[in-house]
Amino acid sequence: MKKDKDIKNYSAAELKAKRRVSRTDLRKVDATTDVDLERLIAEDEDERGLVPDWTRAKLVLPQARQSVHLRLEKEVIAFFKSQGKGHISRMQAVLKAYVEAHREQGK
Repeated sequence: MKKDKDIKNYSAAELKAKRRVSRTDLRKVDATTDVDLERLIAEDEDERGLVPDWTRAKLVLPQARQSVHLRLEKEVIAFFKSQGKGHISRMQAVLKAYVEAHREQGK
């Protein structure tokens, strides 16, 4: 497979540094009035004629989580913590993916 000239590789440190630099002109955003915003939306080709239908909207509330006491091996905790903040959420995501994969096998 040939290397695409538009694909760039970055290290984690380089990506983190890039995230710190915002190209958003916040003064321009703050200065935009509601009237200006409506005009910009009306001029946007992708938004033109778009009328959202809220009659079929459904409120979907997140499921309540149950608190459990769980003893895990040190290496499992260390692995998830080494990936940074949010290690509990990542553990939850892994467990949920496991459950969904096994649910599909049972069907």
